[in-house]
Amino acid sequence: MNRLQETIVRIGPLDREIMAQTQARLDNLTKPPGSLGVLEDLVKQVAGITREVCPNLPQKVSVLMAGDHGVVAEGVSAFPAEVTPQMVLNFARGGAAMNVLSRHVGAELVLVDIGVAADLPDIPGLLRKKVAYGTANMAKGPAMTRNEAMRALETGIEIAEELVAKGARLLGTGDMGIGNTTPSTAVVAAFSGLKVEEVAGRGTGIDDRRLQLKIQAITRALEINRPDPTDPLDVLSKVGGLEIAGLAGLMIGGAACRVPVMIDGFISGAAALVATRLAPAVKDYLIGSHLSEEPGHRVMMEMIGIKPMLHMQMRLGEGTGAALAMGLVDAALKIINEMATFADAGVSVAL
Repeated sequence: MNRLQETIVRIGPLDREIMAQTQARLDNLTKPPGSLGVLEDLVKQVAGITREVCPNLPQKVSVLMAGDHGVVAEGVSAFPAEVTPQMVLNFARGGAAMNVLSRHVGAELVLVDIGVAADLPDIPGLLRKKVAYGTANMAKGPAMTRNEAMRALETGIEIAEELVAKGARLLGTGDMGIGNTTPSTAVVAAFSGLKVEEVAGRGTGIDDRRLQLKIQAITRALEINRPDPTDPLDVLSKVGGLEIAGLAGLMIGGAACRVPVMIDGFISGAAALVATRLAPAVKDYLIGSHLSEEPGHRVMMEMIGIKPMLHMQMRLGEGTGAALAMGLVDAALKIINEMATFADAGVSVAL
């Protein structure tokens, strides 16, 4: 077996016995049963993942994968490809929205060059994991070779394992790559069978002309490459992206290490689709942070079976939604660890 297969077979089910004990404690806290809604669901999910009835507050690490896309040559983005390495430098300096929100929730931000189409300088906190200098133009042929897609997946697994070994107990996903809503749209179209027009959005805010160019490029990519929806690696290699592959690997690696993974928006959703098609058991380890403004994101979440917690009209990416929602995990775990039971508080239980 290769590393991907070896990792997938290590993914176990949630611990239902522990979850039942967690539910019993939640029901004994000074509140009506189930009255904290999704917060209680979060506690039970984290308990089932970690096998702890009352999980401690996790060490949070957000992983931002950066990669470029050859399809940008089709005019699908409002920004040039040069913005990808420029933004990676901005992240390194702490000046992006993702930096602000990571600091806000106390999460470490790890930058990964998995496919930037430029040589980046030595930057503290940047992991050099370049598989290729961006993808090829998927509107003219496969975005990657099957081997490149596999290498990117296994790079994500490797990063997850390394971070967990260093103490990470909640992983967040993030991305940077000009044009990356285009391959993400192609991924959801390939798996869902929906028309490209039904799942294509405006990304960073493209106008009507560029939206039509984007739809045309994706349509050509699907026609030329004919990705097989029954073969996730085929879809990923033909119409995906290096950062999408890396994030899918991160999710698979996190699940194998029994660590919850907070998924961000549209790009992370594409990665989650790939990850759960490769390894259905990954789904129980994923937490949906927010619903992106990209129309295809709702389709992705419904296909996976995940309900995003936040509806904030966000479409930035970078991992911003995932970072914001990490605070909800902290809140949920504080509930079970800090709330009094009826017996502790001397409060009468319901009749």
